Amino acid sequence: MALVVQKYGGSSVSDAHSIKRVAKRIAATKRAGNDVVVVVSAMGDTTDELLDLAGQITPLPPQRELDILLTSGERISMSLLAMAITNLGVKAKSFTGQQAGLMTDAVHGRARLVDVVPHRVRETVEKGQVAIVAGFQGVSSTNDVTTLGRGGSDTTAVALAAGLDADVCEIYTDVDGVFTADPRIVPSARKIDRVTYEEMLELAASGAKVLALRAVEYARRYDVPVHVRSSFSSTTGTLVTGTHGDAIDPNAPAAEEETQMEAPIISGVAHDRSEAKITVVGVPDKPGTAARIFEVVAGAGANIDMIVQNVSAAHTGLTDISFTLPHADSPSTLAALNALQDELGFASLQYDDQIGKLSLVGAGMKSHPGVSARLFGALRDAGINIEMISTSEIRISVVTREDALDDAVRAIHTAFDLDSADGEAVVYAGSGR
Repeated sequence: MALVVQKYGGSSVSDAHSIKRVAKRIAATKRAGNDVVVVVSAMGDTTDELLDLAGQITPLPPQRELDILLTSGERISMSLLAMAITNLGVKAKSFTGQQAGLMTDAVHGRARLVDVVPHRVRETVEKGQVAIVAGFQGVSSTNDVTTLGRGGSDTTAVALAAGLDADVCEIYTDVDGVFTADPRIVPSARKIDRVTYEEMLELAASGAKVLALRAVEYARRYDVPVHVRSSFSSTTGTLVTGTHGDAIDPNAPAAEEETQMEAPIISGVAHDRSEAKITVVGVPDKPGTAARIFEVVAGAGANIDMIVQNVSAAHTGLTDISFTLPHADSPSTLAALNALQDELGFASLQYDDQIGKLSLVGAGMKSHPGVSARLFGALRDAGINIEMISTSEIRISVVTREDALDDAVRAIHTAFDLDSADGEAVVYAGSGR
């Protein structure tokens, strides 16, 4: 008997018919002899609809009240799913994040888990029942309801899997697994059978939406095997673990195996439209200036991604510093920098929200300089200009114009022979969350 944690996204429980379909899958898993814990998101676009509703009341809703409002979406789906499972003859009980023992800090809107004490969930499972847990939510030490931010249901599922010592955490979505690119942009994208935590971290951080970044971080920290698959099919999905496992064919001839071992393993191409670029123009090029600028940025609560500093002009002693950050962090960051312009000594700020980021992710890339040349050559041949570049041991990221991003993704995907020969990838519904 295995303990399985299953998470179903909003597109998987978008209406009554979908909830009944998911309930049949859960009941079948239970009847196969497994213990089952389920984490569920709000139905369809409920969270966005609730945010729109709050915006019609006030442009700046109090974060505490907003969290209480948003958590109602998961309460609806968890209770309906418990009803559907019970109707199939399998006992089920639903729990809010608070009831499930998901303890967080007190930061509303993007709380972080500080402890998981799933006593009631464990008791329910031990009684032979299916436990249904509302994703995306928890409770602070002051007993206030909190939300974990976008992708929070993934994090809830992995955290519960770790806390319950589950055998696997299954993340159900509307595609058959993790693909070499977003199949909505690259229909020829190929499903990846197995990917490491590190590669999945880079893909998620670079814009791949199939699995939330914080969930991958949690899975790596507690060594939780994650199986990303579709709730609309029975196809085996993508296993996210600590190793590639069967990445090298054990039956391959010695020469071929050596070639495979030495070749860089390209996992995929990710893209991100959610970032903007700020350029601090005319910065005095002297020690401590950059540090002070980014202290101000950090104080504004911004998460910085890529940074580029130009060589200072010899006749002026001034330089420009550009960095990217999420759109949502831009207003507070611009305001904080403008407020301290005299102290920081820069000439002006430039803001650009029409950028897109493309990232090529794969193991062994750092020791293969030909990878960079191949990537830049493909973008050149497609007539796409590069504005910023960032690298890590397993990732190369570039910033280009937002309206050229889709063409850039397709060009790189083809250049690295990632296109599938098995026809187009299937997107069953929704947006992959």
